[in-house]
Amino acid sequence: MNFSSLSLRLLAAMLATGAVLGLDLWQRPATPAPAQAVWPATSVALPFSALQLAERGVIPMPPDTAAAHASTLLAMPAGHAAALTVFWFSGERESGPNVQIAASQFDRARQQWAPARFVVNRHTLAAQLGFGVRRLGNPVAWLDATGRMHLFVVATGWGGWAASRVLHLRQTSAGNALQELTFEPVRIVPLGWLWNTSHLVRNAPQPLADGGMVLPVHFELGLKYPVALRFDRNGEFLGTTRISRRNYSLQPALLASTATEWTALMRDERPNGRVIAARTADGGRTWADLPDLNLVNPDSAVGGMALAPGQIVLAHNTSPGSRAALMLSGSTNGTDWTPIHAMEQGAEIDEYSYPAMAWVDGSLWVSYTVDRQRLAWQRFGAKP
Repeated sequence: MNFSSLSLRLLAAMLATGAVLGLDLWQRPATPAPAQAVWPATSVALPFSALQLAERGVIPMPPDTAAAHASTLLAMPAGHAAALTVFWFSGERESGPNVQIAASQFDRARQQWAPARFVVNRHTLAAQLGFGVRRLGNPVAWLDATGRMHLFVVATGWGGWAASRVLHLRQTSAGNALQELTFEPVRIVPLGWLWNTSHLVRNAPQPLADGGMVLPVHFELGLKYPVALRFDRNGEFLGTTRISRRNYSLQPALLASTATEWTALMRDERPNGRVIAARTADGGRTWADLPDLNLVNPDSAVGGMALAPGQIVLAHNTSPGSRAALMLSGSTNGTDWTPIHAMEQGAEIDEYSYPAMAWVDGSLWVSYTVDRQRLAWQRFGAKP
């Protein structure tokens, strides 16, 4: 190959790279303006110290499934037949070819969970998208300002979870009762120049006063860092902000102490990890890292929510080397935590992981994975 030919090839490669990067900058919106957080229980004078366990149980599995993981809880509007909808991924095993997104609803009148059904199938998604979907995982649910459901799921083609993309799905059924629920893809959320790969969703969004929300996600191809995604009241994507400069933090949970001061708590992949923290004082426009919290983190997801200003709860694993213990703790500021209730305490081989939360009908609900095989739930109400 002569020098001229090599130069032309290098020039073509540079132009192609520039085009890809330019396309990435064009398709991704700018950093959004500051936002105002809202809370689900601001009208209820219920400090986290008043919470006590009221009931617990297991969530029904779809027939002929042996694995379940990564649940998300969605509080339904007052007057809906269901108090809660839960989504998770289920199949013969994690990353298995038959894994689908399952759902169940907790009936207000009967006070029990409905039989589970699958609501998202990778083969149907592939046909709708026009390209293959190899595996599904980590659904996160949201209701927009019109009461329409949105699902954000992790979807992969070739490669493992680090090659995932965040797929935005929207309800297409006329209603959102469990038996009629259907979804269609809106788009792959545009988050990176490498075909939007290696972004994953896990924790619930932070609702906003304008009817929109901020969705926490993370990047994990080599480096691991958290990102906040902004959506308007109809589910239109508005832009992104990086939460932390650390490259070993993932799966952020957003917790609002005031309308504009929020804390992000994150999983730590380092040995002997601690819960990682960052904070914004301007409604998510800019973020700054905080010192690690005095909470053990055995490379495990945390799940939390702010019930009201200065009333924050967190479910987290407390065993240094395993996920055998699950604790519910409370905080007034997002950094100093007080144990409320030991939710689970098992042997070292046991796993209680990936907690999710919702506030509905005057109670705090927590769901979580048990041994990657089933989902459990607990409900906390006010002490008499």
